[in-house]
Amino acid sequence: MSKPSVQHVYIEKVEGNEKSFQADLVACEEPLEIRLGFGPAANRKQKSISVTMRTPGNDFELAAGFLFTEGIIQGPADIQLIRYCTEANSIENKENIVRVELKEHVAVDLERLQRNFYTTSSCGVCGKESIDAVKTICPFPKIACSLHVSKDTIIRLSKILRKQQSVFEYTGGIHAAALFTHSGELMLLREDVGRHNALDKIAGGVLSGNTPLTLPLTNSILLLSGRASFELLQKAAMCGISMVCAVGAPSSLAVNLAKETGITLIGFLRENRFNVYCHSETITDL
Repeated sequence: MSKPSVQHVYIEKVEGNEKSFQADLVACEEPLEIRLGFGPAANRKQKSISVTMRTPGNDFELAAGFLFTEGIIQGPADIQLIRYCTEANSIENKENIVRVELKEHVAVDLERLQRNFYTTSSCGVCGKESIDAVKTICPFPKIACSLHVSKDTIIRLSKILRKQQSVFEYTGGIHAAALFTHSGELMLLREDVGRHNALDKIAGGVLSGNTPLTLPLTNSILLLSGRASFELLQKAAMCGISMVCAVGAPSSLAVNLAKETGITLIGFLRENRFNVYCHSETITDL
């Protein structure tokens, strides 16, 4: 049985001098451990590569998307099987541990895994080295963009997203990543307490063939419900996305990466305004 994405709680609500007891909903948050199985059948190895706090749901997409956007796999052809760990000592633990079995031919760089990925925000890697690292492993090193989007379409995106955010509607405590067409049609939406997880679920959904979409997502617009960090731009670049719109602010390194990879970057997207940080030529009526 799949785990719920929201949990019922009881709260004391204070309004002025009044206090009341009532039921409320909060977004679920639980750890997900991603384990990797790799190597020849006669000498199969296993390594735990990540523990992330996530909202349960689309766990296999999250695992596949994480491996792809971190450059560990090149595509769905590298994956043999994704499963929950049957060797876990309880059902609860089993549903919080995912094992991704890679095909025998897939080489795994254990030294790079040991470095815990260059994309972590606490890694201390400088801006130029971080951007160079993305360009080295990105399967779509420079986005050749034929995307053209109207200003009105961009302004409509956040309103469309809010209407479709089912968990956010009830809890207010969850992030979303969504893919749109150039005309503003919603194609894929994923929610999670982790901003990076929501985007990894998007990537994993595409990789897993759960949508008609295929990589690279050159003609897609990505909308982020929060700010645009370097890590999120890195994951967008790995997917070949041409335009990233964020409700919040971008970081300086995110702007630099967008410039280098050809991504149109938009921040502070509100009801009738937004800021364009680079590659405004893709917006038709500015």
